[in-house]
Amino acid sequence: MRTYPVLLLWALASLGEEAMVLFRGSGGAAGKEMDRHKSKHGVPLRRAKRGWMWNQFFLQEEYTGADNLYIGKLHSDADREDGKVRYVLSGEGAGTIFVINENSGDLHVTRSLDRESKPSYLLKAQAVNRQTGYPLEPETEFIVKVHDINDNEPTFPKEVYTATVPERSNAGTSVTQVIAEDADDEMFGMAAKLVYSISQGHPYFSVEPSTGIIRTALGPSDMDREQREHYQVVIEAKDMGGSRGGLTGSTIVNITLTDVNDNPPRFIKSIYSFSTQESTETGTPIGRIKAVDADIGINAEMDYSITGGDGQDMFDVTTDRVTQEGVLTVKKPLDYEKKKSYDLKIQVQNPRPLVDLRLPSVSTATVRVSVEDVDEPPVFERFTYIMEMKENAAVGSAAGSVSAMDPDIQHSPVRYAIDRRTDPDRLFNVHSGNGSVYLLRPLDREESAWHNISVVATEFNNPGKTSRVPVFIRVLDVNDNAPTLASFYETFVCENAKSGQKIQTITAVDADDPGGGHRFFFTLAPESLVRPNFTLKDNQDNTASIFARRSGYRRLQQSSFSLAVVISDGDYPMQSSTGTLTVRVCTCDLEGNMEMCNTEALSGAAGLSTGALVAILLCVIILLLIVVLFAAMKRQKKKEPLIISKEDVRDNVVSYNDEGGGEEDTQAFDIGALRHPEVMEEGGKQRRDIMPSETLYPPPPLRRSAGTAAQGMPPTRDNADVRDFINQRVLDNDCNPTAPPYDSLATYAYEGTGSVAESLSSLGSASSEGEGREQDYNYLSEWGPRFRKLADMYGGGDSDRDS
Repeated sequence: MRTYPVLLLWALASLGEEAMVLFRGSGGAAGKEMDRHKSKHGVPLRRAKRGWMWNQFFLQEEYTGADNLYIGKLHSDADREDGKVRYVLSGEGAGTIFVINENSGDLHVTRSLDRESKPSYLLKAQAVNRQTGYPLEPETEFIVKVHDINDNEPTFPKEVYTATVPERSNAGTSVTQVIAEDADDEMFGMAAKLVYSISQGHPYFSVEPSTGIIRTALGPSDMDREQREHYQVVIEAKDMGGSRGGLTGSTIVNITLTDVNDNPPRFIKSIYSFSTQESTETGTPIGRIKAVDADIGINAEMDYSITGGDGQDMFDVTTDRVTQEGVLTVKKPLDYEKKKSYDLKIQVQNPRPLVDLRLPSVSTATVRVSVEDVDEPPVFERFTYIMEMKENAAVGSAAGSVSAMDPDIQHSPVRYAIDRRTDPDRLFNVHSGNGSVYLLRPLDREESAWHNISVVATEFNNPGKTSRVPVFIRVLDVNDNAPTLASFYETFVCENAKSGQKIQTITAVDADDPGGGHRFFFTLAPESLVRPNFTLKDNQDNTASIFARRSGYRRLQQSSFSLAVVISDGDYPMQSSTGTLTVRVCTCDLEGNMEMCNTEALSGAAGLSTGALVAILLCVIILLLIVVLFAAMKRQKKKEPLIISKEDVRDNVVSYNDEGGGEEDTQAFDIGALRHPEVMEEGGKQRRDIMPSETLYPPPPLRRSAGTAAQGMPPTRDNADVRDFINQRVLDNDCNPTAPPYDSLATYAYEGTGSVAESLSSLGSASSEGEGREQDYNYLSEWGPRFRKLADMYGGGDSDRDS
């Protein structure tokens, strides 16, 4: 195929666009053979002409004409313009976007194209025989490229950008970078070459034209956050290299200056005044002072401190980290009567250093605190009082005195009283005027060595103002108790004791508490010195030893001896007492170990021992248990008899005093017991009122009543039913190993089919009384003692009624 617009070819080639051509032979298969080989006669064959075909076409985007835009012409060498060739177009957009004249091969585009949507189209063209439809040449591919025009303006990814830069930054400090995008072709012309400029934000900021980097344009002194914090900068991006006619896009950049510590804190006032009462407790805030700092955040944090003044030890200042205020608190108790006002010098500064070290970093102010007078309660001279008093002191004696005064200027009189909750026994009292503490009742150190009371001081003019002080009174000891033996001594002497043998060591105790310690003296009482059997030796260490005076003692002659010992103390006035030792005579082995003593002496001296008391108590408990068990067994055995009277048994056979459990109570009574014996034998069911188990012994054969056989009565069907039923019941009870060992009521409720007796109960036997006489129940007496009562009731009863 060959294209006709040659001039267009050379114009496009001059613009540097690629124009590729390919050629094909147009002579068909025969022509190709002639081209490759020579004739048989050696004459070279002439090669046929080749057709030229362009494999690229170009058109500009955004065509706005009303008619289809002509792109180019396709032509085949086989086309003789005789109408036998038809051109066929296929590929991307064929028939819709691109159309071809099938007769002439003219190629057109039907609508406007957008390079940014699709920059090129791949198409295929072929020349076919119009009549046969066979291709005249192989199919050829070619590309239609859409040339770009500057139809897209630059755009930024965001409409609004935010950025920050520290205040007082140097000129040229980078803030942020914005980059625009252009959808036009970067490889074709200048349509996508962008240049940045700033249209709003002068003279504070600038932008680099080629990179879009925004920088500060002024120096540190002009970029002050405290003067202006927020800036709005408009950045424009223009294509075509910024030349006239280029398209422009813009965006907004909001720039905020961040704070730096370039401002020190300053007090608003130079003098602050506060007042507080003298009763203000320590740690209580009395006022707040505030300094201002133009900075924000951590750069506005402040530290307050007291640097001077006469109240530096009385007050303290701390920083409230939330409000950045200085909180003034009381450090020590105030006293209006001592000092009425204080002056403080307070300093404030930032904890972080300033960026400009030439600026002063601290600020000072004077704080004046006035102390206000309040009506205070009385104040005691001491925090506690300790007094001493002898235990033999006379009632009314003074133990000491307390003193309190009104600290106010008026010096109101004070009266004293004892808090009776601390002195419930009312041992002490206090003089209301002078505070003297005196005795109301005698003391005893052995009962209580210390007494802790509280004295209350009250203003005379204002009873609501009170204060209290603890008073500790120590009771001093007086030798008013005689010493006694330390414990009960179980002393014994062996029958074979030798003269001079030590048999006991004793000591003493004294309730008194002398300052120099106890000193006891031991001697025998005068009555023990007459014909003495024992001697006593004072060991001079508050102990004494008892020795046998003679050898050999007879337990049968005298089982015990009494030895009176006089114990004296060494204090003034001297106190003494007499203690009696009981020395028992005991039988001992050769080594002096006791084997047997006088029982009377043991019990008389010591009384009942603990073991004896425990044994007696156990016996009492066992007796009580026996009584309780006996009563329980009697209660269990004591039951109301089923048959109350032997003479009138018919009216008292069953006690109707129980109520069943209703329809759902399937365990109370076995309804199967009332069924016919034949039905029971066929079912083979066990009784439900006893534990189900197999019979241990095989049941013996049923035997008839001897009395019945002797009489020769023919057994009727009803009598046989009743007899068999009762025999079966008797056999079940006799052979049942699980039956209780005592007599129990067995159920014999079945009376046979069509029995004239109806019921054995006297309640329902009135209607059949006459018919029951025809029955003979004497055979029941042969079944054992259990059925003899029935025989008497129904067998012997007939004679009674006949008579």
